[in-house]
Amino acid sequence: MFSALRFSGQLARPRAASSVLQRNGLVNPVLSSFRAFHPSPPASATLNQATRRKSPKKIVASKSPLLEGNTQKKGVVSQIFIAKPKKPNSAKRKVAKVKLTTGKTVQAYIPGEGHNLQDHSVVLIRGGRTQDLPGVRYKVVRGTLDFSGVAGRLTARSKYGAKRPKQQS
Repeated sequence: MFSALRFSGQLARPRAASSVLQRNGLVNPVLSSFRAFHPSPPASATLNQATRRKSPKKIVASKSPLLEGNTQKKGVVSQIFIAKPKKPNSAKRKVAKVKLTTGKTVQAYIPGEGHNLQDHSVVLIRGGRTQDLPGVRYKVVRGTLDFSGVAGRLTARSKYGAKRPKQQS
């Protein structure tokens, strides 16, 4: 019964898009009232289809976006300041504000004990956040350009730009 009422209602008021075609005599008015597709939304995939189909790749946002996909970028130090770490830790962390060759400014952590950086020093920046400094997503590469390595460093020397010490014989 409801289908009969729905059918009579569709005949009484033709659709706007099809009414133009009906006036020109291009479409039969009785056939145009029936819809060629089902009114409900298309069914979701079956379990078999879902397991066979590859899931869409999620786009992972970069953790160091200002490097623009490069491993390192060159920049000029504009300011050096001391930052205090987040709650459980207590120290004086050395941070440099660096203007990159792209024109953007970043805060970069200065790793290791002691440094020779000052304003207008040319440095290399790499990715890698400092966990207890909020907003610091980059680190300065030691032992390159104007930035010297850590003096007297014996362990993990490659991270701090330190040469191998001469052996005493």
